[in-house]
Amino acid sequence: MYKKKILIVEDEFIIADVLSNILKTAGYEVCAIADSVQEALDMLAQFEPEFVLLDIYLKGKLTGIDLAHRLTEKNIPFIYISANSNQKVLEAAKVTNPYGFVIKPFREKDVLIALDIAVYRHENNLEAGLKQNAVLQKKMAEILASGISWEQKILQMGKTLQPYIPFEFLSVGAKQDSNVEFYEIAFSRIGFDEYQLIGPAELMVITNLKSHELAQLKANDTAEVMATWYDENELNVLLRQPSLKKLFVDTYNLKSHLSLPICLRGGKTVYFNFYSRRTDAYQADHLVLCNRLQQLLTSFMESILQLQNNPMVNTLHNYSVKQPIKPIEQPNPFSGIIGSSHLLLTVFDNVIQVSRADSSVLILGESGTGKEKIAERIHSLSLRKDKPFVRINCAAMPASLIDSELFGHEKGAFTGAHEKKIGRFEQAHTGTIFLDEIGELPLESQSKLLRVLQEKEIERIGGRVTIKTDVRIIAATNRNLDKEVADGRFRLDLFYRINVFPIVMPPLRERKEDIADLALHFLNIYSRKTGKNVKGIAPQVLDSMLNYHWPGNIRELENLVERNVLLTRDDMITSMQLPTSVAQVAYSEPAGPAVTTMSEGERAHILAALKKCNGKIWGEGGAASLLNIPPTTLNSKMKKLGIRKDFGA
Repeated sequence: MYKKKILIVEDEFIIADVLSNILKTAGYEVCAIADSVQEALDMLAQFEPEFVLLDIYLKGKLTGIDLAHRLTEKNIPFIYISANSNQKVLEAAKVTNPYGFVIKPFREKDVLIALDIAVYRHENNLEAGLKQNAVLQKKMAEILASGISWEQKILQMGKTLQPYIPFEFLSVGAKQDSNVEFYEIAFSRIGFDEYQLIGPAELMVITNLKSHELAQLKANDTAEVMATWYDENELNVLLRQPSLKKLFVDTYNLKSHLSLPICLRGGKTVYFNFYSRRTDAYQADHLVLCNRLQQLLTSFMESILQLQNNPMVNTLHNYSVKQPIKPIEQPNPFSGIIGSSHLLLTVFDNVIQVSRADSSVLILGESGTGKEKIAERIHSLSLRKDKPFVRINCAAMPASLIDSELFGHEKGAFTGAHEKKIGRFEQAHTGTIFLDEIGELPLESQSKLLRVLQEKEIERIGGRVTIKTDVRIIAATNRNLDKEVADGRFRLDLFYRINVFPIVMPPLRERKEDIADLALHFLNIYSRKTGKNVKGIAPQVLDSMLNYHWPGNIRELENLVERNVLLTRDDMITSMQLPTSVAQVAYSEPAGPAVTTMSEGERAHILAALKKCNGKIWGEGGAASLLNIPPTTLNSKMKKLGIRKDFGA
């Protein structure tokens, strides 16, 4: 098997030499060793390595993190090999999207496993990139051949890019010249597949500005010569002076920005300006994607500009106000998942992007945020949709039975094994397995699971036959796996194996604009179930719901609505008792300057609930019921926060 050509960037000679020997013994080619960023850049040009092992602290002023940004631009995968650093340095390192971390001092096994996982993930990404290019090429041809208007063609292209370059607002236009009438076309996302078209007339109505005033603002915009991204702080610096971009950002509450210039024949440049309401929606890897898109979008825009009645090249008047552009009637793949907040729409985009690949997916989020529903959607949109979808709650399995549940057992394999049992992995063959609360797995089971993922085969307990498996892995957890890895409770190699494509489920308190829709959705469900004619929720009740912190997220909201439908005697819910007596301990804003951390707040929240329930955790009247979370989740949180079963400190 071919082994990669590797560059080692390490300023400690002994460590560099040890790494070199480890890699050569394992069959890798070590092309060079560098001890500074500048020397590493020279080596990159000379030897063109396929992988880089990189220390964070190097000789000279520049660090490994500086070099990592250059490696990302060149699309060269890398692993950090470094001593433990402070949190700020580690956060800066994580932003560069490494393919792994190895902490000094390391074992030979640590390096080789990390490299094996990194190669696997990189090849997975390359395969996904090739598929991505093929999909985009095909979609562009379909858009250009369709009979829709040029405006719709641009929108369809933007929607095609949405899973790869997320946006809540997209504007497209050429550089503003003084002798050319103002023109810019924009699209504001208002639903999963629904956009508001904003042309010059719409913008004049929205901003109460005249065409020449908009033209002056547009002329003030910085004209980037290459793809450039800005986080919230950088965007604030960029937009200190009035400009069209500042107008968009202020009007639509946008927080980050990616500008993609498309150079056309004749010296004309058209800009695709992507904006997001997230503060850090764009990263360095988006620039790599932009480089790949240049040729495709150049061809697309040159075809668009040749269409008749295109105001980007022809001055047109009498624009009419456009209505929201609604999609062609198609089944909504996310029907049943309520909400249109930008954070939830980002989750939908991620699902669309990854569903048809076979990559492992890790869904992260608090309890009650809907992780299982997203896992179901990934499977239903995948090429395995007609195959089994097997769910496993890792937190609910007794430690002694985990291996039997996952891998099965033969008759007589242990006391009580009266017949052969087919494990969940065998049941999921050719389909998808959903490992919910994977962070609860004990280390021994994590080791066995890793082997299954690496070798794609299992052995039943007591069996002697190796069984090949073809299973896609979707895992979910409400734990912070980074911290679990750091504390030795979760295997680093397993983490990088399942964390190929992470999806973060936002807590309800961060998508409060969805609360009213969710509440009315559950109201309709439980009104039908109970046979009551409850038509709505009073405005003051909705206001109180918006001010509540929702520690139990959507599950807690559903339970509260169900409870109040049962309690109300009217056709309207006019009052709702939120559990503020407990929640206020952790989540209300303090009157004074003292602010507790989230962990401290959560700990106080749980302690207050336990005290109110006289220490009872499970069953009716227990703390889990009061907090509207599963008992297993409460138990794991208590372990994590150091709360004993007698709820002492």
